[in-house]
Amino acid sequence: MAAYWLVRFILWTLAVLPFGLALRLARVYVRVLDLCVPKLRRVGMRNVGGIARLDNAEAVVDGVFVSIARSLVVFSRLTKLNTANVSSVIRYDGLEHFQEAKRRGKGVLFATAHMGNWELSAYAHGLMTEPMSIVVRPLDNPVIDQFVEARRALGGNRVIAKKDAARQIMRALKKNEAVGILIDQNVGLDEGAFIDFFGTPACAGTAFARLAARTGAAVIPGFALWNAAESRYVLKFYPLVEMTGEVVEDTRRVHAVIEQVIREYPEQWLWLHRRWKTRPPGEPGIY
Repeated sequence: MAAYWLVRFILWTLAVLPFGLALRLARVYVRVLDLCVPKLRRVGMRNVGGIARLDNAEAVVDGVFVSIARSLVVFSRLTKLNTANVSSVIRYDGLEHFQEAKRRGKGVLFATAHMGNWELSAYAHGLMTEPMSIVVRPLDNPVIDQFVEARRALGGNRVIAKKDAARQIMRALKKNEAVGILIDQNVGLDEGAFIDFFGTPACAGTAFARLAARTGAAVIPGFALWNAAESRYVLKFYPLVEMTGEVVEDTRRVHAVIEQVIREYPEQWLWLHRRWKTRPPGEPGIY
């Protein structure tokens, strides 16, 4: 219970302060996390500089922690968002792609990632257009998980636990509804296939592509990306990714778009995850 009350306290302090002060405080909280769990920064530096070979790796990783802090502030204020004020926090770019997908009539699969503010993206879409389903892996702490899940559903969205997701996803797609799935994390050999990701083989889950092939649902990459010039997020929907029905090729196609977006907004992706942990048989570990 101590962890639960700590989370509640942190979110409360961020919710009651003006946004600018709350962001400063959130950066302090995230800095404490950075210092107390140095493994996160080590993994981030390995990913950015060693695997993806991007320039200014330290600045990118610093930006990731800033992005987390910003997301925490917004998450603390979800209860205050409604259809009247949500546009002050986020706007659309590419809504026509979602509308085209809906016209096809077979449901919409949002291919998303731990990019920008992934909690806000689905929440805001539920307020601005229509509720959707989101597939999540329950948090390890059941009390915190229940608290977070309740917030995720406040905008009208439906939360689907990953372990028993298939049937509920199929049901939603048959009703021409949208389902959002985070597909950017490492998986084991039993769940995925190797694709090129930043020039290095990465094991990517194939369940998403199998769902698309089985249902004929339209696939749209979408992310809530921070726009510093506007001081708000942009919920950007990219053009539909046409599926071939070949699972590995379709998985590669979707991840190619994710890589493209990460390269454009490197500080907004969660590089702190061991994305390349699973290796092809016989290859040594990367981390």
